[in-house]
Amino acid sequence: MEIDLNADLGEGGGRDAELMPLITSANVCCGLHAGGPSEIAATLALAGQHGVTVGAHPGYADRANFGRIEQSLLPDDVAALCLYQLGALLALTPKVRYVKPHGALYNQACRDRTLAHTVVEVAASYDLAVVGLPGSQLEAATKTLNSRFVPEGFADRRYRPDGSLVPRTEPDAFVHDPAEAVSQVEWLVRAKGVRTICVHGDNPEAVTFTRAVRASLLARGFTLKAFA
Repeated sequence: MEIDLNADLGEGGGRDAELMPLITSANVCCGLHAGGPSEIAATLALAGQHGVTVGAHPGYADRANFGRIEQSLLPDDVAALCLYQLGALLALTPKVRYVKPHGALYNQACRDRTLAHTVVEVAASYDLAVVGLPGSQLEAATKTLNSRFVPEGFADRRYRPDGSLVPRTEPDAFVHDPAEAVSQVEWLVRAKGVRTICVHGDNPEAVTFTRAVRASLLARGFTLKAFA
């Protein structure tokens, strides 16, 4: 069974060089919630060296909170925000294959129909796939706009019964044990149809965790391959 392993990189976490060989897709920060031109260029160079697929990872322009605080913006403002960031990444590489919103923008777009439609329209204008939670408003918007959707699961985050993520502010929101993470991945693939799995690059234990998850997936017969 094939599965993609992705990570959010180019955010200045200092672990990109170690994480890149372990993954198959890189969600490259577009410079507003973190990082900047130098970080983007370095991340793209690493992706090229390791044959890793590149996706755009746009977020809210809120460095103080790492783009993880929800905002109330008009659809036109969200469109401009995403187009600005996507345009910056495309100016540095033509090899962008998908869009995965970051942090609060991701969570809001997964549940808000208008916001989801806006994000998908931006991605569709460049014929790019959209990554998001299965059964979310992002998935619904891709069906409406006849765009490609890639269902995503998280190895290092816990889930609520409705399929949404447990907020980071709540106790026990994270999975720390690689064995538990792999069991969760198997459930996500089997029950939710997930095709790509995220491990967060800003986690202090990201390299050790990702290496262990990767090894366990391979041991259980998964083939690691980019979806795009």
